[in-house]
Amino acid sequence: MSQFRFARLAVMLAAIGLNAAPALMQGAVAQDKNAQAAAAAQPKPDTVRPELFKLLDPAQVKPLMDAKNYGEVQNRITQAEAFPDKSPYETYVLNRMKLSLATAKGDDQGSIAALEAIVASDKLPAADKPQFTQALAGMYYNAKNYPKAIEWFKRFQAENPNSDAATGPLVRSYYLSGDYANAMKLLRPQLEAAQQAGKTPSSEDLRLYASAAVKVKDDAAYQYGLEQLITYYPNDDVWMDAIYRGVVRKPGFNEANYPDVLRLEFAAVKVLTPEMYTELAELALKDGFPTEAKKVVDAGFAAGVLGTGSNAAQHRQLRDRATKEAANDAKNIASGEASAAKSKTGAGLVNLGWAYVTMDQFDKGIPFIEQGIAKGGLKVPDEAKLRLGLAYLRAGQKDKAISTLQTVKAGGGLSDIARYAIVLANHPNPGGNNTSK
Repeated sequence: MSQFRFARLAVMLAAIGLNAAPALMQGAVAQDKNAQAAAAAQPKPDTVRPELFKLLDPAQVKPLMDAKNYGEVQNRITQAEAFPDKSPYETYVLNRMKLSLATAKGDDQGSIAALEAIVASDKLPAADKPQFTQALAGMYYNAKNYPKAIEWFKRFQAENPNSDAATGPLVRSYYLSGDYANAMKLLRPQLEAAQQAGKTPSSEDLRLYASAAVKVKDDAAYQYGLEQLITYYPNDDVWMDAIYRGVVRKPGFNEANYPDVLRLEFAAVKVLTPEMYTELAELALKDGFPTEAKKVVDAGFAAGVLGTGSNAAQHRQLRDRATKEAANDAKNIASGEASAAKSKTGAGLVNLGWAYVTMDQFDKGIPFIEQGIAKGGLKVPDEAKLRLGLAYLRAGQKDKAISTLQTVKAGGGLSDIARYAIVLANHPNPGGNNTSK
């Protein structure tokens, strides 16, 4: 965040520097030539005396600036400053020239001083005032004087209520000054407005918001930031953090639902930890889904996470066991269809269907899960609905997956897992062990 700079500043300064000054001075001289009292000692309003104009004549100054002969330009400015009884307009024109020189030299303090004098002058045209005010705020921002940047960005907003040009740098000024609460307060409506308008908020805005939430220890706000990040800019770190905070650490989470948490992480995250691969594989074996266990272990080995280190031997044993049991299950799975159909509850059909899904036999697996749900007698019906939604997701049937997952309302983490699975369906992470396996 500290690397952010007010990017439009250079363009603004170019627009309001030397390029604009000649028109003002030439016009002033034209007025002066046509005036009857051209030689009067005191200048008239909004004119520049000829002897002063000779020092600041853009036809002479511009070649000096182009040649970077800044010493001669400064000499002219110094002589002009020595003129007595300068009118407000002459002072304004002189400050415009000071701004041009300071900008060309990269003299930030000189630019700030000139800009403040120009903005304070009543000779600055009203139409030009917004860009000068914004440029001054930007100068303070880039100088890391965030309190002054905040002051001038807020002034710009007050004077230009229909413009949001200062919102981004004002948010960052608050953040970098340590006022995280105001940064969040100003940024949250911008994020929500973008979401409602179907626009994609910037990654930097979302990360800034989440970072500010951490600074003020606002867990709910941080979770909002994480969920927006997994929606628009998914990666392994934000997925892992979002699932942990939004499901596992959430009050009321039921440990019985942890296998489905791991399934969600396996689908969303490119590389899990060794412990997560082995735990999901072992739970799948325990629950009678050896093909799922084999796929998980194989993914861990392919990622270079399993099969190395002090536990390499155990990883290989787990892979051998999963491979053997998966082969046996593939041979014998059909023999369990009759008994599952005769069962008093639909639990056997749901488990049979999920086993087929793990084998990528979606045309068999999904109907069995549906039959199991329809038969009823399930201890946790929403668990079966979640499994059906995940099955549709693996089968690549996005619309059915989302509509099914939206029916999962049970607590204990099930509805949260379903909600994140919908995010994954809408914005799949191309690096994950994703949905159509």
